[in-house]
Amino acid sequence: MDPIEIIKKYYPEDSVAYPILIDHSRLVADKAVHLAISHPELHIDVPFVEQASMLHDIGMIFTHAPSIGCFGDRPYICHGYLGSDLLRAEDYPQHALVCERHTGTGLSIADIQHINKGIPLRDMQPISIEEQLICFSDKFYSKSRPGVEKSVEKIRKSMEKYGTHHVKRFDAWCELFL
Repeated sequence: MDPIEIIKKYYPEDSVAYPILIDHSRLVADKAVHLAISHPELHIDVPFVEQASMLHDIGMIFTHAPSIGCFGDRPYICHGYLGSDLLRAEDYPQHALVCERHTGTGLSIADIQHINKGIPLRDMQPISIEEQLICFSDKFYSKSRPGVEKSVEKIRKSMEKYGTHHVKRFDAWCELFL
């Protein structure tokens, strides 16, 4: 499976969103692969991590985020489950779970109820080690500042507003992956 070919199916190469998605996803994939290789004791499926990292944000095209070239009708926070729906339709169910479970440090049913943005009411927290690693790696890069890696402290600080449970999960991942 070539993630770039799947992306090209939904993102014209000359669109604003295409290079933003590709550049961000490549940074996340490189970080996740590096961390996976650094931890052979965790038995991480490295090829899957690379593929799924490249596809984790594919659903952003369906959201309204004009600053990154997305003109859909859904709030950006919905991009995870929308990407999951897309990848299920493409017959990539494991990759779809990464999309669905990577927002923040994952979304619990209580988080979704609190957000109240039309996200399906189901547990969307990363379970597999690969899902956790990709979710963790994604926190280090934003689409608005391409190529700039955030510090652990900056990430922790930005998560505080979403609840201490997100900070605790991120801290546990720091212990596991760094």
